[in-house]
This record gives sequence, structure tokens and C-alpha cells, in this order.
Amino acid sequence: MAKIEIYTKAFCPYCTRAKRLLDSKGTVYDEHDITMGGPGRAEMIQRAQGRTTVPQIFIDGEHIGGSDDLAALDRAGGLDPLLAP
Repeated sequence: MAKIEIYTKAFCPYCTRAKRLLDSKGTVYDEHDITMGGPGRAEMIQRAQGRTTVPQIFIDGEHIGGSDDLAALDRAGGLDPLLAP
């Protein structure tokens, strides 16, 4: 199974949408809540090449982007192959 990481904030509708899509695929993911900022936020910004918005999603260390990027990848048929064992 792919290693999925998602950086989120509380009350973020885009985060909820991305997690709902991942849940619908039956995935397990590590969620990093950066609501209060701190080192997790700095780590996300570095890994996401300067992006500061949430969610930021990584699959097997590859930066996927945000919620819209994840949904577009799924619509294009590219998400399932990344999630396959």
C-alpha cells in the first residue's frame, strides 16, 4: 500500500474533501494537523515547494498538491495506479 501523507487544518473544507476522496478509495493516510502552525507547517512548506495552503498531499513522498489537484488526478485515472500496492 502506498504511503499517503496529508497536511490539514481544522475546519478546512478542502481538507475534508480530499480526505473524503482518499477514504472512498479505502486508503490509510497519515494526517498532519498544522492548525497551530509550528514545525509541521514549516516542514509542509518546504516539502511542497513553498505552497502554504492546505491540504498538501504526498503519495510515496511525491507531492500531489492540494484537494483540486488530487481530484483532477483521480478524474484523469492517475490516482488509482499510485495507490496500488
